[in-house]
Amino acid sequence: MHDPISQSVNDLIRRQDPEIADLMAHEADRQQFTLELIASENHVSPAVMHAMGTCLTNKYAEGYPGARYYGGCEFHDRIESLAIARACDLFKCRFANVQPHSGAQANTAAFMAVMKPGETFASLILKDGGHLSHGMSLNFSGVYHKPVHYPLHYDQSHPEFEQIDYDAAMAVCTEHKPKVVMCGYSAYPRTIDFARFRKIADACGALLIADIAHIAGLVAAGVHPSPFPHAHVVTTTTHKTLRGPRGGLILTNEEDLIKKINRAVFPGVQGGPLMHVIASKAVAFGEALRPEFKDYARRVVANARALAKGLISRGYRITSGGTDNHLMLVDLRPKSADLTGHDAENWLGKAGIVVNKNGIPNDPRPPKLTSGLRLGTPALTTRGLSERDMDAVAGLIDEVLAGGGDEAVCASVRERVRHLCEKHPLPGVEAAAPVGNL
Repeated sequence: MHDPISQSVNDLIRRQDPEIADLMAHEADRQQFTLELIASENHVSPAVMHAMGTCLTNKYAEGYPGARYYGGCEFHDRIESLAIARACDLFKCRFANVQPHSGAQANTAAFMAVMKPGETFASLILKDGGHLSHGMSLNFSGVYHKPVHYPLHYDQSHPEFEQIDYDAAMAVCTEHKPKVVMCGYSAYPRTIDFARFRKIADACGALLIADIAHIAGLVAAGVHPSPFPHAHVVTTTTHKTLRGPRGGLILTNEEDLIKKINRAVFPGVQGGPLMHVIASKAVAFGEALRPEFKDYARRVVANARALAKGLISRGYRITSGGTDNHLMLVDLRPKSADLTGHDAENWLGKAGIVVNKNGIPNDPRPPKLTSGLRLGTPALTTRGLSERDMDAVAGLIDEVLAGGGDEAVCASVRERVRHLCEKHPLPGVEAAAPVGNL
């Protein structure tokens, strides 16, 4: 896809800084000719991409629309107000803060708004699919607050094996009386029952925070249930399935909470907002409000199920038995007891298939090795790959892993990956050919 704006920008950078331009060209080449299966990544539209590279980056706009600490913010006020209005329209809520620089910072601000240091919150533990900002010991959430964790179903005979154990979550929250119950995960392939979590939160007098960073685009498109009206606060990233720029977002229906959230974001945890990114968020929200985005989200889920089916047919195990959303956790051990996620990630990378190693529930291996992979279909769906293509991708993955990372096998698969990528070019990623070798 020829993009004259990208080409002119690349030419400008090459004249000004050829070293950086060449690295950018190498990265553009990598993205164009590899299959991106990392569940938390996607490919933005040219409009979303170019909105970030504008004169909006020149301006400090500390504060909020109509209440800035700098002059000259009249157009930034209108841009941010438009981003807020579109976010509220998209997620059918009353209030939004579009300033968080990331999903982790959105969670930081949400915690600061509703909890004091040392107070308890409940979440799913990281090793079972939670996020580092949900209580990891080295993260702010584990340093300044007291996390307690609810489990998955670990009994293999249970029909919801490796899915959320809601009864156990109720028991944990009844015992510990957390100030906050958090749901929404980094590596969980099943539908989240937000209504049931609200009952748990109400039973122990807690607020419910839903972190929908991974499924935000699916929620916006109506292919996953919405956390509203059940959650008191919703946090999310704006990339991943939402297909916007890298950033964060906080949503709520309660006026008293948005006041606390706004103070927590600024001046609580951030200074000046990144107005060029906020403009890009507004563009992405506008895209997600279009009917074609609903079709995109439906295809993301259909592709994920097709990829899972293709892997199962080739001897791999998908945790919890399948997927309801955009991602899956692949247990490699049924295919080979010695195969680790670390090796699989490296071998597939050589073949042009980009994945990330990931622990599976009750994984006996450490995080640097893991017994599994986390795979997702948002990026491949953006490129236009179909359910039939997903079975072919499953076959390519299996060929590499069954070949033990053999160099000849990886080279052969990489050629076929390149051919598949040429059939499905990326939107808006265009750069001059790299002139140097790395």
